[in-house]
Amino acid sequence: MAATFQRGDVLLVTLAYSSGMGVKKRPVVVLRDVGDADILVAPITSQASRVRYDVTLADWGQEELKLPSVVWTEKLATVEKAAVIRRLGRLSLQDWNAVEANLTVVFQEIIAL
Repeated sequence: MAATFQRGDVLLVTLAYSSGMGVKKRPVVVLRDVGDADILVAPITSQASRVRYDVTLADWGQEELKLPSVVWTEKLATVEKAAVIRRLGRLSLQDWNAVEANLTVVFQEIIAL
């Protein structure tokens, strides 16, 4: 039976590049786990915020991230649980609320198109 993850869990996973040419180990935040072999995640990066949908994590150190980090809420990915290397930590309530608020905006804009 596959592991179950909670919304807000911070994981280290192997993610494929969108070009399909290679993979990278990257932290992600779990957005949804419906109990099957996949999870919906948002990538976490140490790059500076690029777009208004990015969420700069206030509590990155407590969340077991090595550097100040940003969640890309407009770059969602489905990842096989087999690609999970390990659980790093969990977003603070403050950071999760910011991610959730940005996801709401992203999805409202998608639906409005």
